[in-house]
Amino acid sequence: MQLGKTIMRAGFALALGAAVALPGSAMAAAESSDPIKLTLHDWTGQLITTQLMGEVLKKAGYSVEYVQADYLAQFAGLESGDLHVAMEIWETTGRDAMDAATATGKVENLGPTGMKAKEEWWFPEYMKEKCPGLPNWEALKDEKCAEAFSTAETAPKGRYLGGPVTWGGYDDERVEALGLPFEVIHAGTDAALFAELESAYQRKAPILLWIYAPHWAPAKYKGEWIEFPEYTKECYTDPAWGGNPDALYDCGKPFGEIWKVSWAGLKDKWPGAYKAIKAFTVDNDEMGAMISAVDLDGKTVEAVVGEWMGANEARWSDWIK
Repeated sequence: MQLGKTIMRAGFALALGAAVALPGSAMAAAESSDPIKLTLHDWTGQLITTQLMGEVLKKAGYSVEYVQADYLAQFAGLESGDLHVAMEIWETTGRDAMDAATATGKVENLGPTGMKAKEEWWFPEYMKEKCPGLPNWEALKDEKCAEAFSTAETAPKGRYLGGPVTWGGYDDERVEALGLPFEVIHAGTDAALFAELESAYQRKAPILLWIYAPHWAPAKYKGEWIEFPEYTKECYTDPAWGGNPDALYDCGKPFGEIWKVSWAGLKDKWPGAYKAIKAFTVDNDEMGAMISAVDLDGKTVEAVVGEWMGANEARWSDWIK
């Protein structure tokens, strides 16, 4: 999976997976000089979270390597020990893959990051005039409403702009299960997703798309999330649950934690790093501000991480003491 324009704009040179070596004197604090491999994905917040953790680990004397990896497929590498740490597994889209991996005993859940995840279909406020009944999901079943969200490539069906396919999320299945007259079009990258939102919003053009938080978009743009039938575990596992007795995913996405996970061998090979990663915590407001600084203000990920490190030395120093 290629990193998109957001990453290139952020100047995240380490995304190529180059190892970061530390001076020999610093390495004395580490239990092993082998690099700890942290995975990189394709959205700005995850790049920030991962580099924050990486910089803290380097302060403790560890060698760190950033490795580009597919969000869901990375679990194979975590199980084998070829990859060591993934800093953001979202309850909304990654829970099934995480649970399957931890059930093998080869991957460990290191606890919440402190951020709360929300990912759902979202529309600009101005679309309410064209689709009365929003944000109730049943409004989308009306053919006139669907047509209001259509484009030349989907008409007369509405168009829903989903995230990159690698994010998961079951949007295609949700459309079918709920009988929505919509076509799911997947954005190629995180940057493309929000560039299209910006363009549509400026023109007051129709758009219905995947929005997530923590992120700057829900604060910058006036709009609402679609209110689907509330998620339960049974919705994803039992076809009999919900309005469609023959299909799964006839509900909204789950909300909840953003988790940290690791290769199960991390705690034995790098026990200090293991403790530091478990201690790591940031909240939605902090992360939203950092994402805004990169995506809206044009700062690099490295610059934003450096600013955070300078302003929070007492905090991260406690993680590695």
